[in-house]
Amino acid sequence: MLALGALLAACGGGGGDPTIDGGSSGGTTGGVAATVTVSLLNAAGQPSNALSSTTPLTAKALVNDKNGVPVSNAVVTFSADATLVSLSSTNGTALTDAKGYASITVSALNATVTGAGKLTATVAAGTATVSGEASYDIKAAQASGAKMTLSLLNGGSASNALSSAAPLTAKALVTDLNGKPISDVLVAFSTDNTMAVMSPSVGTALTDATGTASVTLRPFSLSASGAATLRATTTVNGVVASSQINYVLGATDLSAENLRFSPASIPAYGTTNVTVDVMAGTGLYTGSGQTVNFSSTCVQAGKASVTSGVPVVNGKATAVFRDLGCNDYDMVNATVAGSASMYHATLPIGRVAPASVQFSSVSPVGKSIVIQGQGGIARTEMATLTFRVFDTFNKPLVGQEVTFSLLNGPGMTLNKVKDTTDANGDVITTVSSGTTPTTFRVKASLASGISTLSDSILVTTGLPVQTAFSLSSVKSSVEGWSYDSPVGTPATTVTILLADQAGNPVPDGTPVAFQSNLGAIGSSSMGGCTTMNGGCSVDFRSQNPRVATNPPVTPCNDASNGGTADSLWPGLATVCASTSDGSKTLFAKIAIFLSGSRPENVTLFDQSAQVGLDRSTYDLGSVSAAAVRQFSLRFSDLHQNPMPSGTTVAITNMINGVGSITPDSIQNIYPHNTLGVDDRTGGNIQGNQGGRHAVTINSLTPTNCVANVVSTFNVTVTTPLGNATSYPFRLTFSCP
Repeated sequence: MLALGALLAACGGGGGDPTIDGGSSGGTTGGVAATVTVSLLNAAGQPSNALSSTTPLTAKALVNDKNGVPVSNAVVTFSADATLVSLSSTNGTALTDAKGYASITVSALNATVTGAGKLTATVAAGTATVSGEASYDIKAAQASGAKMTLSLLNGGSASNALSSAAPLTAKALVTDLNGKPISDVLVAFSTDNTMAVMSPSVGTALTDATGTASVTLRPFSLSASGAATLRATTTVNGVVASSQINYVLGATDLSAENLRFSPASIPAYGTTNVTVDVMAGTGLYTGSGQTVNFSSTCVQAGKASVTSGVPVVNGKATAVFRDLGCNDYDMVNATVAGSASMYHATLPIGRVAPASVQFSSVSPVGKSIVIQGQGGIARTEMATLTFRVFDTFNKPLVGQEVTFSLLNGPGMTLNKVKDTTDANGDVITTVSSGTTPTTFRVKASLASGISTLSDSILVTTGLPVQTAFSLSSVKSSVEGWSYDSPVGTPATTVTILLADQAGNPVPDGTPVAFQSNLGAIGSSSMGGCTTMNGGCSVDFRSQNPRVATNPPVTPCNDASNGGTADSLWPGLATVCASTSDGSKTLFAKIAIFLSGSRPENVTLFDQSAQVGLDRSTYDLGSVSAAAVRQFSLRFSDLHQNPMPSGTTVAITNMINGVGSITPDSIQNIYPHNTLGVDDRTGGNIQGNQGGRHAVTINSLTPTNCVANVVSTFNVTVTTPLGNATSYPFRLTFSCP
């Protein structure tokens, strides 16, 4: 029992001490202290062990139990050497907070004390104690306040004369009132920024261990001059210290001298290094921030390249020069940026040799030149040929003499036999056409024997001739007797094709005039058209007049010009197209019917019989069921003109039979049937112009005859505008 009671007491149970391992009767919270960790922090909360009377430290003791859990509400006793430091707590104690921390302020005993010591933190742990410690170092406090001394140096010697050749170093010495250097304080420098610039450019620097902060002062530009003030300012312990010093700035004229090449000469398209000395007075410029611009005569002409804006390093600037076909020599220049002086030297360069001559272009492009004296709009009787000479590096070569010669081309004239290549390496010659269609080439030769040939140039396309004057229309008959064409939708299109004596299309832009005695032809802007690739088209539309009462005089109906009288037949338009070859009028005409919309004249052709039909049923009689019934029909309008092109002819509503019609539509029908000559006009008197269609009818039961089977059907004519007219028929099939 005694042993068990002792064990329970040791584990904090029973009647043991309530403050041990979790007890809460007025003792610690969180367990028994097992470790104490001490840390020293400066005013910024950063670890530090440097003490002075003006820079105290905060001591923090972290108390944890054996499980690493912070112990709160525990009394921590701090102790230290009383001859060195003082503590903010009278008896040196502090209570841990909820996170297990106890804090106290540690200060140097006075401003003169120095030395090192330890701070110890102790906590009771039952009948025992645990402790931790931290070391500190005490330095005498700097005297309050600060002072500054500002100086300007050139290479270690005092100087206030600033120039591009002699930049100055500004040094600000910061000390306390006792003359002791103050380190790690920020010094700000400022001056007139139109006079000088600083490095670093922000003009700030920290004092080093000697209390010195430095910046470099350089002129704002080579031309800047005058006097200015440099100021330096810092703040130490809330006290501002400043100083200033005056300096004088003299303009510096930097010059480029002693331009040289390495290697001293180069072959064609070679490279060399160009180096120049940058002088400040009689000595090399040792500053920085300056550049040198290089150029040359050939660089400006695009015949060479050289680096520009090259920085000056230790009084020298070096660029790379590359030849791009300069030839012989080049004058290379060097100028210091901001300086008016220039230095130049001559660089020997090897000559380039011609390697090839190439045919590069011809004008006109994509078309022939026309035969002499027969040009058209935008056409020419002269070809311009361009050749280009290249060197061994495939670069255009200037100043080369080229000789031209004409190959083939009978009757052609070569207008220039020699030329010298220009800055692009080009030479040009021209050739004029003759009177004969042909092809030709031009040979271009160099003195070295190198040569080339142009492409073949075509000479053709002369004036139009009557034998190649061809006129056609898309439709020969339009549904126009009762209908006007809508604006923008012509009834048909008329096309004219023209060629010259060689059978080649005439030059583009050849004008062709159109006239018509019925309807309208052409457009509101042009009563004709101009050719493109030897042809052009115009619109024909149906409208009044539809009967010619006073037909216009055209080259086509002018008998004195070789024309013939136009027909005055109702609904038959005569379209005339004409142009000129410069000496005579060329013309052609074509007929276009303004057809009616219904077949008013229908004729049946049956063996030797010819019957006019009306809309009543026509009886075709009887035929054997094993036989085929054939006949033909001719359709024409009220004027016996053909039905409109595109009209369909079909068998409809057929009963007890099978039928077909050939052709099943009306194609282009041109005037083909005349009855004689009109005595009044000399024109033709028209006959029936309708087309014929073959009709075939078969029995449904040719091999299984049924007597007296009657077949009925219609032949329906439908115009392009949808006007349908039907003619009924009857046919009886008999048995043998």
